[in-house]
Amino acid sequence: MNANSEELYLEAEADIKNNHYAEAFKKYESILYEEPDSAPAHNSMGWLYKTQFDDYAKAENHFQTAVKCDPLYPHSYFHIAALLMDMERFDELQSHLEKCLRVRTIDKSWVYGRFAMSEELRQKYDLAIFYFEKAILASQNDDKIKDYRSDIERCQMKMDIRRKHGE
Repeated sequence: MNANSEELYLEAEADIKNNHYAEAFKKYESILYEEPDSAPAHNSMGWLYKTQFDDYAKAENHFQTAVKCDPLYPHSYFHIAALLMDMERFDELQSHLEKCLRVRTIDKSWVYGRFAMSEELRQKYDLAIFYFEKAILASQNDDKIKDYRSDIERCQMKMDIRRKHGE
């Protein structure tokens, strides 16, 4: 990004923090007009389309474009995972997360945590626990580890409830 685009990008990010989405949208459009391969601008446009317009197709297109523009820019991968989870496209999510494991700029404990959440949503609690344990092993953050332990306890409770009801 050139200096002007960087400044405009930071202004747009500030606009988002202040809930000035229309202004941010215009700034991202300007950046993409000047620099169509700007991964951060595509990522932010995707976020706007997903969260403000509920336009998942345009959001996904921007996130995927950001990945193509800069395969090491991690934020787009996070947003793609959230979008796929929201859309309950679990098979695609699994493939996406496997790809994320090969991206060196992505926290692997996050990836395993998303694998786990996906399995939990599918009510595959044993597999969810397996992935939460892998997330713990990949993490060096004590707070995240505590969260993953709580996630495991929640899955164990759900398994107990299923057994109790004979499912």
